[in-house]
Parts: sequence; C-alpha cells; structure tokens
Amino acid sequence: MVTAEQQLTSASPRRRTLVAVAAILLAALNLRLAVTSVGPVLSEIRAGLGMSSTVAGLLTSVPVFCFATVGLAAPHLARRFGAARVILVGLLVLAAGLAVRPYLPGVPLFLLFSVVSLAGIAVVNVLLPVIVKEYFPTQVGTMTGLYSVALNLGATAAAAATVPLTHAFGSWQLGLACWAVLAAVALPSWLPLARSAAPTASFQPQDALVRVSRHPVAWALAVYFGMQSTSAYVLIGWLPQIFRDAGLSADEAGLLFATTSLLGVPLGLLLSALAQRMPSQSAVAAGLGVFGIAGYAGLWWDPAAAPWLWVVLLGVVNTAFPLVLTMIGLRGSSPATVVKLSAFAQGVGYLLAIPGPILVGVLHDHTDGWRVPLALMIFLMIPQLIAGVYAGRDRRI
Repeated sequence: MVTAEQQLTSASPRRRTLVAVAAILLAALNLRLAVTSVGPVLSEIRAGLGMSSTVAGLLTSVPVFCFATVGLAAPHLARRFGAARVILVGLLVLAAGLAVRPYLPGVPLFLLFSVVSLAGIAVVNVLLPVIVKEYFPTQVGTMTGLYSVALNLGATAAAAATVPLTHAFGSWQLGLACWAVLAAVALPSWLPLARSAAPTASFQPQDALVRVSRHPVAWALAVYFGMQSTSAYVLIGWLPQIFRDAGLSADEAGLLFATTSLLGVPLGLLLSALAQRMPSQSAVAAGLGVFGIAGYAGLWWDPAAAPWLWVVLLGVVNTAFPLVLTMIGLRGSSPATVVKLSAFAQGVGYLLAIPGPILVGVLHDHTDGWRVPLALMIFLMIPQLIAGVYAGRDRRI
C-alpha cells in the first residue's frame, strides 16, 4: 500500500520530512490564537460592540464548546477527503474568521465568526495527531512534544502581544485581525501534503469497524483529556484574579500566569519524548496528578505565601496536555484508529470540561472567596490521576 508519506512528490526523504515537520509546527502555532488573543482586549471588544457581561461570559465558553462538537466531524471529513486536505481547509477557515470577525458590525456576527475561527481550529486539533502517526510512526512522542511547544508559543505570543499591537495600531480590531497572518503563513506548507494524500490511503474498510467508544481505554483518555482541559481553562480564566485577590499586583499576577504557559515549552517537549520511550505512561500521569494536587493545595492555603512555587507546580501539571496527545497517538494501532480516538477523546473531553470554569466562577460568587472553588480543583485532580493511570497502560486499540 502506498502511504501519504511515500506519495509526497519525488523529493528526497530529508526534504519530505522537513516539509511535514514545518507543516505540523506552523499549524500548531495557530491552535490557540483565536482563544488567547481575545481576553487581553475583552474590555475594548465589549465597549466597541456594546457587549453585555453575560455575552462576554458566553464568548469565553465558546472555544471549549466548539472543540467538543465540531471536532467530532473530523473523522468523517478525513475519511472522505484526506486528513491533510481537511487541515488545509481548516487553516483557511481560521485565517478568514480571524481576519473578518473584528470588522463585522454587532455582537451576533462577532460571535458567529468566532465560531467559524474555532471550527477551523477544532478539526486541526483532532487531525494533527493523525498526521504525526502517519508520517512519524516511530517518533510520535517527539513530534507531539514539538507541536505542543509550538502551540504554547503561539498561545503565549497572542496573549502577550495583542495589547501592544492594539496600542501600536491604535485599533483593537487590527490588533485581533493581524493574527490571521500566522494562519495564512501556515497554508503553503500544507499544499504538498494535501496534494499527495489520497483520502482512502489511511482509512481502510477494516478500520471503519473499530468502535473506539466501546473500548475502556478510549473512555480513560477522554476523561483524562477532560480533566486536564478543565484545569487548564480554570487557570486561563481565573489564576490571575486569584493572585490579584490575594493582594498581588496586576503586573505580577500576569507574569505568574504567563509562567504556567512558558513552563510548558521545555517540559512538554521533554515529557513527550520520555513518554514515547516508556511502554506505559501511567507513572508519568500519576506524577503529574500529584503535582496538580500540590499546586492547587498551595493556592487553597495561601496564594501569596509562595506564588512562584505554586505556578511551577501548576505549570508542570499543564504538561498533561502533550502527554494525553502522545498517549492518543500511542494507543491507536493505525492512523485511522488514531483519528477516531483523537476525535472521541477530544470531543468527549471538551464536553466534560465545559462546566468547570463556569462552576468555579459560580462557587466564587456564592462563597465570596476562592477556597471552595480551589477545593473543587483539588478533588478533580483525583479522577484525572486515576484516568491517566488507566489510559497510560501499554495497550492498543
């Protein structure tokens, strides 16, 4: 059988590898831009569009919902058109949505084109592990670590640079729209992969018989993905406020929050490479769970007592994201199974993650403090740890 990698023009193996690596990393840079670029200028968006606080809260919950629902369509699209072609279209949709949404009049259109942008991200989210499995079957952990690093760099850049860009351009619209350039830059690298991949090359009839939802490992991966996503989005949404309410300055709170993302760059790469070399990743998942319990317990005790220690602990537990992506690639026995497993784990996982950040906010409002919400996060680390231990066992679907 001729694989997509073998079909990738008649170039040398080294060039084919470089093209695939560049395509994966450039796509990964874009996987959180539409999410992390909004928060820093949310006040300006609300003022410019006349957006209520209720709608602003809805806007912050849209990403997880889109990742949960749209991503489930990715396996069908990949079977019909080929994973690389679907990713190419997803990036094109993302670029168009990012470029257009700030300039549309009214809140409904801004929300609609935010959904469009996030739909593009959702299919790329699900299908990148498939491309990694197909082109780098013996280097799943290393490549997953590399694209997790790129994802973190893109997310951090959008969070840190949107406000300065807004000030430089004198417009929040342009400060948001300029991130479409990164999505556009990624498009050419996917053209060779999209041209070379036959839709049926990686999705054979016998693969279609695989029902991942009936396999306990798939559910373990989904629960693990959901719990780590809950933790990640709670930190994105609330960690700076927790530190500010404890008496720290806004600048220091922002720096502490950025540290949790930046730690994921080297740690995610190292962890993914290590996980690939281990027959079982259960011990790693358990260790991350312990770090998470310690980090949230520190915040519960006193956020201001040792804030840098707490963010280091929480930055370590954030590497559960590249770990679960690596485990998805390792647990599937073929690219076709990986795409189904990726869609299932991410779709169900993001659905599980939707209530978490909202519930934390509700508990904070009703208790006028952070101890009860943080106690909830300590508790939620337990199912994350258990699911990670089960998902990390050396088994294949």
